[in-house]
This record gives sequence, C-alpha cells and structure tokens, in this order.
Amino acid sequence: MTTRTTPEPQGAAPLLDLQSLVVAVRRRRRLWSAMAALGLVGGTAMAVLMPPPPTAVTKVLVAHQEDQPNDPGTLIRTDAALLHTTRIAGSALRSLKSPEKPEDFMKEYEGVGLTNNLLQIDVTGDSDAEAVARAKALADAFVADHVRRIREAADAEAKALLDQRDRLRDDLAEVNRAIGEGSSANGPKTSANMESLFARRAELTSQISDFGQRAAEARIGTPHLVARTQIVDAPRVVRHSLPKAAATNGGVGLALGLALGLAVAAVGAVVADRPVLRRDIAAHLGASVIAELPHGKGGLWRRRRTRAARARLASSLARTVRGSAEPLSLLELGSEQSTTTIALDLAGALADEGPVTIVDGLPGGRLAGRRPRPGDPTVLGGDAAAAVPYQERRLGVGSVAPGTAWTDLHHLGTRTVLVVRAGHGSAAWLHTVARQLADQRIAVIGVVLIDPDPRDRTDGTLWDVAQAVPRGRGERPPRRNGGGASHGVPAVDGRRGTERVPMWTTRIPDIDQDGR
Repeated sequence: MTTRTTPEPQGAAPLLDLQSLVVAVRRRRRLWSAMAALGLVGGTAMAVLMPPPPTAVTKVLVAHQEDQPNDPGTLIRTDAALLHTTRIAGSALRSLKSPEKPEDFMKEYEGVGLTNNLLQIDVTGDSDAEAVARAKALADAFVADHVRRIREAADAEAKALLDQRDRLRDDLAEVNRAIGEGSSANGPKTSANMESLFARRAELTSQISDFGQRAAEARIGTPHLVARTQIVDAPRVVRHSLPKAAATNGGVGLALGLALGLAVAAVGAVVADRPVLRRDIAAHLGASVIAELPHGKGGLWRRRRTRAARARLASSLARTVRGSAEPLSLLELGSEQSTTTIALDLAGALADEGPVTIVDGLPGGRLAGRRPRPGDPTVLGGDAAAAVPYQERRLGVGSVAPGTAWTDLHHLGTRTVLVVRAGHGSAAWLHTVARQLADQRIAVIGVVLIDPDPRDRTDGTLWDVAQAVPRGRGERPPRRNGGGASHGVPAVDGRRGTERVPMWTTRIPDIDQDGR
C-alpha cells in the first residue's frame, strides 16, 4: 500500500545526490565485479608467472663507539647507507671474483636496520647458492670495512693525543732547563721565579700523564668494538611459498581492481547523469510511475511473478483504454522488448471486446516483421496506420529514443504510456521527451519502469505535474498529463480546473524484494 506524502518544497537540487550515486554504482556491479575479478586473476598470475628471484638473508650486529640509549636509529641508518657504496660492493665482488660492476650489484641487495645495532642484508642471485655466497661476501665486506673505520678512528684519536703529549714534553724540557739555570742564582726575585717554574713543571707532568692515559684508553676500547661487530645470523635462503604469494598478490589485485572499478563506476555515473530512482525519473518526465517490471527472464519463480505482474498491468491499461475513445500508445525508451510484450498483452486483454490493431512505429518495424503466433492481434506498420477503420480499436507502439521523429508520435495515439528502463536515458534526454510530448499535445498517462532498483524506496508519484515538467523561458505550458493530480490549477479561460485523484504508483515486486 502506498502512503500519501506531503509534497516537499522545491529548492535547489543538491550538487551530488549520494542516494542516486550509490544506486547507480550498485547497478554497475558487473563493471566493478569484472575489474575486481581481473585484479584477482592478474595478481595470482603474476605470482605464478613472475616468482621472486632466489634470495638470501643475513644479519650483522654493528657496534658503534657513539652508541646511546636514546639513539633514534641514525647510526644504523648510516650503516645501511654505507652498505650501498661502491667500496663495499666492489670489495664483495673481489672476494667473489666476479666481473660484475659494483653499480649493478648494488641494485640486487638492500640493507634494513632492525634495531639500533642490528642490520639485515637481503641479497638476490641467479640461484640459491649464489645468493648465499653473495650475502656472505657482502656481510664480510661490511664487517671488515666497519672494523677498519673503527680502528682508523681510534688510531687517529690516539695519534692526536700522543702528539699533544709530545708537545707538552717539549714544554716540560724547557721548564726543566730554566729551573737548572736559575738554581745557581740567589735573591727574592729569583726565588719567586723558581716557585713559578716548579708549579709549571708539576702541571705539565700531570697533563703529559693524562694524555698518555687517554691515548692508551682510546686504543684499549677498539678491540671491544671490533669483537662486538660480527655476523650473528649466517646467510640462509629465504623460502617463498607459492600459495601464500598467490593469495597475497591475488588479494592485493582484488582490492585494487575493486577500488578502481568502484571509482570508474562512480565517475561514470556522475558524468552520464542517468536517473535510476523512480523519484528522479518521474520528476524529469513529469509523469508518475504507475507500474514496475523486472528486466530479463530470471528463474522459474521470478518468471511466474513477472507474468502475474504483466497480467495486472495489462488489466489496468485495458480499463484505461475502455474509459476513453482516444487511441493509446506505448512509447519505449531502452526497453523495446518489454514494450512489445506489454502491447501484445494489452491487445489480448482487449480482444474479447472487438478487433484490436497494433500500429508498429518502432524503428525498422520490428514488431510488424515478427512471425505472428495463433491468437496474436493484427500488426501494421506505421505507413498503413491510415487504413485502420475508425471504429476499430487501435494501439500504437513507438519509441522516444534519440533520433525519434516527434511529429509521427501523434499518429500513434493522443495518450501514451512511457515504458522506460531505469538508468538508460540521461536527465537531459528525459527532459527532451517530456517537452516534445507536451508540444505534440500527447498526454502522458504514466510511466512503466523497467528494471527498477530492488532497494529503491523513493516515491514515484507526482502531486503537481505542471511544476515537474521543465520548460524554458517563453515556452507555453504543457497539457496536464494523467500521471498526477491538478490541485485546482486555473484553466486557460480563467476557470479553475477540476481536481483529479492522483494516480498511485503500483509497485510490482521483483524477485529480490520481500513483497511487503
């Protein structure tokens, strides 16, 4: 049962209707499902056809003289950067006796700092044995280079301390010589100078001892750092699991394909601007949705429900035809097969009351060219419509797709039912259809929506059709279509028109709906 709603005030349309966007993307599930499946197959195929090269891994414990508990990892990152130098790469290649260039070899390994003092080295090769040998040579070259740099730094520091000690010894020798020369002199002034020289000698002796001790400590600390810098995890081959790699790559490809498919579907829906909700289709066409039919055959249960829905629609349209002497037409937009089926059903429902002739105005005369079945009504082409007797009931079938000859539609019927497939026509074209039918003085009884969205809960009933049909400046207003109710709109002669009962939307449940 349809509940009457209060008409909402008309305002500016939103820049982006999320509900319509979600429905449009969901209707394009074949696109993004196909792209997701393509990403899954592509990722799995990449794992199978392009397996990773043989890889070996080793770990090196690196000791630094400047180690601090609060070090943010700067030292180990420096070691990882030093690993990618031609000096270490060339030393490893020389130990392997390989003619490869260091620049090319650096592209086949990488170093990652796991902690402040633990460096992991990953090396690839043509085989597992070659990868292990390369990892061992590279780790040894790095350890040797690190030890050499530690010793060079210690030797440089010790040499600087010893050089300073030697300069102090020279100063001490000068002080001792001055003391020896002044020991033979007497007098108060000489005594004061001697005290100053003795104090200077004591100070120099203390500094010389301190510099010698610091030089010894600088060299003593080197063996400790050298001993701590070592390979703690011997080079080993990294085993790759093909099922795991295929599952990982397939999952990544599936996610990327799905995301790309959804993005393409969303952008395409926004650019195409093809209404899919019954609310939007009714608003653009200026006529209410009077019935809905699913698209396609579907399963057995769905076919039964579709036949029942078609029978109810044919009975409803038959009552509409009996109540008026004006001919009725069915005009399709993206639903030619459904339109011809509805026309045949309607002709069958009216066959008991007299002969019915279907005038085929479809492009190419497809309905007139089909093979007739027993009990089918007479079908004539659009050119033979004038030969139909006036007393005989006539039913027109045509199209409002792009390229339609609008002036020919009036000969199919002065009243029409639009059979529109959801998401087929753009909003601009729906506006064109509404304006052209209004200009031809063809009253639109309602819209039969084909392939509706099963989750669409919008209202397809228009309460004021005159405001629903878009018109340009200076255009005359269209005739009142039968899809809505005129709420006392003034007529052309100044009298107020009669208020008509609104045409309720008949929702025909689809197989995906619960029928409530």
